[in-house]
Amino acid sequence: MDKQTPLVEMRDMHIAFGGIKAVDHVSVNLYPGEVVGLLGHNGAGKSTLIKILSGAYAADGGEIFVNGEKATINNPRDARRYNIETIYQTLALADNLDAASNLFLGRELTTPMGMVDDDAMEAECRKIMGRLNPNFQKFSEPVSALSGGQRQSVAIARAVYFNAKILIMDEPTAALGPHETQMVSELIQQLKSEGIGIFLISHDIHDVMELCDRASVMKNGQLVGTVDVNDVTDDDLLSMIILGKRPENVNVDA
Repeated sequence: MDKQTPLVEMRDMHIAFGGIKAVDHVSVNLYPGEVVGLLGHNGAGKSTLIKILSGAYAADGGEIFVNGEKATINNPRDARRYNIETIYQTLALADNLDAASNLFLGRELTTPMGMVDDDAMEAECRKIMGRLNPNFQKFSEPVSALSGGQRQSVAIARAVYFNAKILIMDEPTAALGPHETQMVSELIQQLKSEGIGIFLISHDIHDVMELCDRASVMKNGQLVGTVDVNDVTDDDLLSMIILGKRPENVNVDA
């Protein structure tokens, strides 16, 4: 697959709830090793758009292509089959279990005797954490004892271990301090270097300016435009979010 084939392309997506157009003919795409920020007020449609990709909602119309081929995504299982994984803000971790047990939750490794193989799971967990977050050491503690950034590492490790190529991250730095935010930023750089593409949903313009390559801004269910983050200022993005106004003298994809 060459760099010019998007990992995922959503064309002309639309969905309405009770006559309200939540997503109104929106097209976005994502390339390998790229982070695309999805920005907009609550109700702008960004989460709904992504829930179509993750299989949580069925679109009323539009097409999704993965690696250039038409994809059929009717539920989260379909999305997984296309190596699409979602990391929600709530992280969906089992607080009383350690990192390895969370990594393999529902997909436990077993011994030839059919017993859960804790040693094998911890070894695999150490391997993937060594790749993603070498400073992570709290393998024997329940995830409830971990910091926000460490919990985020466990959730990301789980997605990547099971071959995510397209990662959806919902507000990954919400409620994290500067040090923790830096940790998530390093994780994202690592994922990019492995060719994983990330859709990052955020309210935080600084996050998007720092973590993303491009930003797609939505307002009232419609796409205001997609811009290269290097071409715009914080104020440009703000005016796209609030006024739905495209920046002048900047290349904007409709």
